[in-house]
Amino acid sequence: MIASHSLKRWYLIHKWSSLICTGFLLLICLTGLPLVFRDEIDQWLQPHHYVTLPADTPQVSLDRLATASHRLYPGEVIASMFADDDEPQIYVWMAPSFAQMRAQPETMHFVRFDARTGEVLETTKSAAEQPKTFIDIMLALHTDLFVDLPGELFLGSMALLFVLAIVSGVVLYGPFMKKLAFGTVRADRSSRLKWLDLHNLLGITVMAWTLVVGATGVMNELSTPLFALWQQTDVKSLLASYQGTSAPPQIALPSLQTALETASHAVPGMTVTSAVYPGNPFGSPYHYLFWAKGSSTLTSRLLTPVLVDARSGRLSAVVKMPWYLRALEVSRPLHFGDYGGLPLKILWALLDVITIVILISGLYLWIARRKTQSARLARIIAVHHGDDQQPAASLV
Repeated sequence: MIASHSLKRWYLIHKWSSLICTGFLLLICLTGLPLVFRDEIDQWLQPHHYVTLPADTPQVSLDRLATASHRLYPGEVIASMFADDDEPQIYVWMAPSFAQMRAQPETMHFVRFDARTGEVLETTKSAAEQPKTFIDIMLALHTDLFVDLPGELFLGSMALLFVLAIVSGVVLYGPFMKKLAFGTVRADRSSRLKWLDLHNLLGITVMAWTLVVGATGVMNELSTPLFALWQQTDVKSLLASYQGTSAPPQIALPSLQTALETASHAVPGMTVTSAVYPGNPFGSPYHYLFWAKGSSTLTSRLLTPVLVDARSGRLSAVVKMPWYLRALEVSRPLHFGDYGGLPLKILWALLDVITIVILISGLYLWIARRKTQSARLARIIAVHHGDDQQPAASLV
C-alpha cells in the first residue's frame, strides 16, 4: 500500500510532467499521424510509373549510374547511392563538393534512376531551392521544430517527461481506482468526473503502447549525438591506421559495382541497400561505406556497415555496431509502426488518436479543477464577506 505522502508526491510528478509536455506531445501526435502513412501519402501525391519488365530483371551496374550522374552534373561529386526496397529505383545523391556539403547540407540534390534500365526518372534541384512538401513540414515539426539538434534534444526531453507521466499515472491508477470496477465510466455524474474516468481508462488501456512510443521517441531524438559518439570513438579508432593517406578523386576510384559485390560477399544473407562515397562527411575519407540489412522482419531494421578500401577495392572491415546504435535501429520501426504493412499502420494511427484524446482530456481536467477551486474560493470569500456585513446591516 502506498503511503499518503508518497501518493501525493507521485500525483505532483504526474501533474507537472504531464502539463509541461502536453502541448508539445499534442504537436508530436498530430504530426505523427500523417508520418505513419508517409509512404502512401508520397505515392498518392507523386505517383511513380515504371516500364513493365520481368520480375527477375537484374539491376543495372552502379558504375553506369555514376557515369550518367557525372554527365548530367559535371564538376559535382556523388555523395551516395540508395536502392529502394519497395520500388525499382535507385537514388544518386550529389553535391557541388564535400566541403560545401559539410557546410551547407541543403545544397544536396538527387537523380532518380530506373534500377533495371538505367533510365533517368527524375532530377531535382538542391533542397534549398525546393519548396517544402507536406511530409517535409510534418517531419520537421515532429523531430526538431526546424532548429536541428537543439530542437531534437528539446523534443527528446519532452518525450522523457511523457514517459515519466505514464509511469506516475500507472502508480496512481490502482489507489485511485481501487473502489471501482475496471472500465467504469460514471456517465451519470459531473462532466469532470466522467472525463476523469475516461482519461484513466484510456490511459491504462494504451499504457504499454504509449510507453514504447515515448521511450523510442527519446531514443530517436538522440540519434545525432549517438552517431557522433560512435564516429568519435569506434570509427576514429578503426580509421587510425589510414591517417596520412588519401582516396583518389572520384573519377579515379575503383569500380563501385565491384566494391558492392565485395561487400555483398562479406555479409552473406544480407542485402546491401546503400553506398556512401569516400569523402562524404557521413562516411569514411578512405573507403566506400556500404550499409547492409537482414531479410527477416527484425534484422531488416538492423544495419551493418561494410568498408571497402577506396584505393585497392579490397574489403577492409565488416563493422560491428555498438549496442546503443542497435537499440536506436530497433526503436525506429517500433516508433513509427512501419514494419507490418498497412494494417499495423492503421493500428498505430488509432492508438495515436486515443493518445490525443488522453492528452486533451488531461488538459481539460486540469482547467476544470482550477475553475472548481476558483469557484469554491469565491463562495468562501462571498460567505465570509456577507458575515462581516451582516452586523452592520442589522444596526440600520
